[in-house]
Amino acid sequence: MALWNSRFKKPLAESALRFSSSIDLDGKLFNEDIDGSIAHVKMLAKQKIISKTDSDIILKALKEIRNEITTGKYKLDWRLEDIHTAIEERLLEKIGEVAKRLHTARSRNDQVALDERLYMRNEITLTKELIIALQKSLLKQVEKNRNSIVPGYTHLQRAQPILFAHHLIAYIEMLENDKARLNDCFKRVNKSPLGAAAFAGSTINIDREYSAKLLGMDGIENNSIYAVSSRDAMIEFISSLSIVMMHLSRLSEELFLWNTQEFSFAQFDDTYATGSSLMPQKKNPDFAELIRGKVGRVYGSLIGLLTVMKALPLSYNRDMQEDKFHLLNAVETTQDCLQIAQELIDNTNFKKNRFDDELKGDLSLATDLVDYLVKKNAPYRKAHHIVGEFVALCIDRNIKLHEMNIKDYKKISNEFSNDIYKLFEPMTSIANKKSKGSTSPKEVQKQILFWKKKLFK
Repeated sequence: MALWNSRFKKPLAESALRFSSSIDLDGKLFNEDIDGSIAHVKMLAKQKIISKTDSDIILKALKEIRNEITTGKYKLDWRLEDIHTAIEERLLEKIGEVAKRLHTARSRNDQVALDERLYMRNEITLTKELIIALQKSLLKQVEKNRNSIVPGYTHLQRAQPILFAHHLIAYIEMLENDKARLNDCFKRVNKSPLGAAAFAGSTINIDREYSAKLLGMDGIENNSIYAVSSRDAMIEFISSLSIVMMHLSRLSEELFLWNTQEFSFAQFDDTYATGSSLMPQKKNPDFAELIRGKVGRVYGSLIGLLTVMKALPLSYNRDMQEDKFHLLNAVETTQDCLQIAQELIDNTNFKKNRFDDELKGDLSLATDLVDYLVKKNAPYRKAHHIVGEFVALCIDRNIKLHEMNIKDYKKISNEFSNDIYKLFEPMTSIANKKSKGSTSPKEVQKQILFWKKKLFK
């Protein structure tokens, strides 16, 4: 029986009940719903709104129901409409009339808002743990490949040689900011809406701060209307997950570029690749591609929830039932992708010396020639123009920078001496970097030590 139908003469049509039932989604929040109910009952007893005896009976039964749902003894049926109804109906079956005291000074509006916040609180913590695990896997690859040289890119064109370790640390830093966003979001998630009731509060002498404290929350949402009608914290959470997914997509994109024959830099373990039903030679990076594809799910959840909320008048509206679909989808997708991304990183072999010979004298070292002239007091724009002429000449002759005769260099600028040939080793270019946070071995080592201390403390 629905919790609200006493003023109706007819029961809800089965098709309407099926259409409106949300238990397939909010059933996943049964633990949170029971946690909230336990705190609420304890508060009612403390305030002497219900007796200690009734409180103890309800609390014992709620814990039993948790176990029944966990073990599958109590099956959640769509006819029960939502998890709140399912638990209250089971409570009534177990303890009779005493169960009817549970919902005193509470509405499903503040109840579901609380369930969602408790769920988000737990999932923020779990998501951060998965991010840290991925960061650790990246750092292990950084240490394995700390001396590997790769071309760095802008516009997907070779730009300058860098340490591969420096490149991977960029992802560690991205993920660190993802954690910071989740930490900040946690502050807004961890406020209790319980006690806001339907939206206007209660005439009963409840203690909202006490129930919030029991739940380990950092106080209450002060405005009862905002408490039940806002999904701002949820939107922020899904937005943060969307940024996580964007970063995973960028990492995935590079992983399968590096796995191509053209790059020949990385190789996935066979346990994280698939073949072709037609072409027997294929080894496909499907799991990196799937991560990239699943980004759309999380972006869709963000836009979906924003669309649900964009024109709703205060306070609660049933449209908001759709929020759980978007929340659960975003959380489950992001966590699955974080887990697989970590496993991919752990099971990828990078060819340490792949670019060593290829980058010797490569045009990506042209910037070092510009800096060479600047250090000899040439104006930067003039130095840039001079080196540009050499680059054009090398392209015309199909040669590398170190293959150009010193006489040709001197024809364009007398500032060039034989010492320029030292610049055409990629590691020299890397080691010559002076700025903090650069790709020089010294700076990369500082970054490695920083992340080891931070992630493995």
